[in-house]
Amino acid sequence: MTTKVAVIGAKGRMGATACGAVEGAGDLELVARFDDGDDPGDLGGAQVVVDFTVLAASERNVRHCVERGVHVVVGTSGWTDDKASELRGEVEAEGGVGVLIAPNFAIGAVLMMQFAKQAARFYESVEVVELHHPRKVDAPSGTATRTAELIAQARADAGPDDIPDATTDDPDGARGASVDGIPVHAVRLRGLVAHREVLPGNEGEMLTIRHDSFDRVSFMPGVLTGVREVGKHPGVTVGSEHVLGL
Repeated sequence: MTTKVAVIGAKGRMGATACGAVEGAGDLELVARFDDGDDPGDLGGAQVVVDFTVLAASERNVRHCVERGVHVVVGTSGWTDDKASELRGEVEAEGGVGVLIAPNFAIGAVLMMQFAKQAARFYESVEVVELHHPRKVDAPSGTATRTAELIAQARADAGPDDIPDATTDDPDGARGASVDGIPVHAVRLRGLVAHREVLPGNEGEMLTIRHDSFDRVSFMPGVLTGVREVGKHPGVTVGSEHVLGL
């Protein structure tokens, strides 16, 4: 049975790539493309919507879909745990609607986050570095933020001491952002697509966990899996790992 899919943000880089991926999948049918300024209306009769927009638009788009009983796969950056929690009550009121919010759809990136979570409890220090193209509007990236949150939770569960850092003078923020106490550094450089690495360290050793996306097609297997699986997960689900069986 073919699943009808609409893409919002279809003229953007990720949205256009998603349209191509859906069109190339034998079990999916692309029924509508929407972009900034378009009225999504009945969503073209879609059963699942893929959203690659910006946060303010994404929040409206998701609610529009949920009100119409349409499942949503969200790849837009900026969805925090607080915003996802605000959405949960509305989604639950609609019964069987599923919303998947994924900081990253690349299989390797999802595995990287899981590996970092496992490693975090064994290392005294850990920092996250994310590197992206200069057109990216948010920093740190959603993947880096999610990675730091997972690391922080794993460390809290294991009960290690705070990360050692004697810095007391950093007026320009050279030590980067702090996400749940984990240092996160953002690089924006021409020629990059999407790259991230986690650096756990102990006395005398350092582990490097790194993933590189050289092309946006790397995200598409995860997007298509999300489209196929989101309806099996009613409510709000954060993270592709839940539909990948990790």
